[in-house]
Amino acid sequence: MKEFTRTANKSVGKSIRILRHQHGWSQEDIANRLGISIPAFSKIETGVTDVNLSRLEQIANIYEVSVVQLLTVDNEQADPAPSHLNLMQKKLNDRELEIANLQRKVIELYEELRTKSSVAV
Repeated sequence: MKEFTRTANKSVGKSIRILRHQHGWSQEDIANRLGISIPAFSKIETGVTDVNLSRLEQIANIYEVSVVQLLTVDNEQADPAPSHLNLMQKKLNDRELEIANLQRKVIELYEELRTKSSVAV
């Protein structure tokens, strides 16, 4: 029975990893969404950790698939390499977030400077 559980865990972990790669996401991305550490998520992907139904549902929701689909990803035909387009989209999203943060800082600094100038006059 232990061997079956170990094999099942590895199979589920491989499916989770394949889906993560297909989306172009890092282990950190998924771990953050699940509210767990990167090493804890890594243990799920490698089959070291038993995954309960609640956690499987969380993971399935992140990938927008059913738990059944999560458990039956075709490991042989799925391309484990992330697509170039997905990686570029993630980089673009990261840069857009960085730009928004920098814009916010510029506005804050401008407002701070304007307030100091008003007080000095």
